[in-house]
Amino acid sequence: MAKSQKRRDVPEGASVVSTNRRARRNYDVIETLEVGLVLQGSEVKSLREGNVQIAESWARIDRGELWLHNLHISPYSHSAASFRSEPDRVRKLLAHRREIQRLASRVDQERLALVPLALYFNEGKAKLALALARGRTRSDRRRDIQQRDADAEAARSMAAARRRRTPPPP
Repeated sequence: MAKSQKRRDVPEGASVVSTNRRARRNYDVIETLEVGLVLQGSEVKSLREGNVQIAESWARIDRGELWLHNLHISPYSHSAASFRSEPDRVRKLLAHRREIQRLASRVDQERLALVPLALYFNEGKAKLALALARGRTRSDRRRDIQQRDADAEAARSMAAARRRRTPPPP
């Protein structure tokens, strides 16, 4: 992808801990937003080590609060057993009330999903790039693959034609 066309899920200067590579393949992303996470101290240290699995996680709005399910943060290797938290616990996400209300109405009305795209540290705080997305069907994914193959074939034929027309250097 050209630099101008590249999608940015995280802000410049942020250190990415984990990305959800399946999200862009299985969902059409409509909108993204940055939310904070409520974590315990040992979880933050474990995140800094990169011990997190984000691929199977999803978000849900319950009683006006945003919750992240199935985010697996492995226990920090140097913490005592008494300070370790459950790796797969449900974690609260931090966003403005109006943002949550707007997301809730769109999720209910348009049958959309809340999918995490990336987990990163921005200015020392753990943040999550959350996407409002519509699930893709198998035929949508097949159509994308066919389009990508057709574009690659066209680029190859254009390059071959360009090589044939270019005169040799003097």
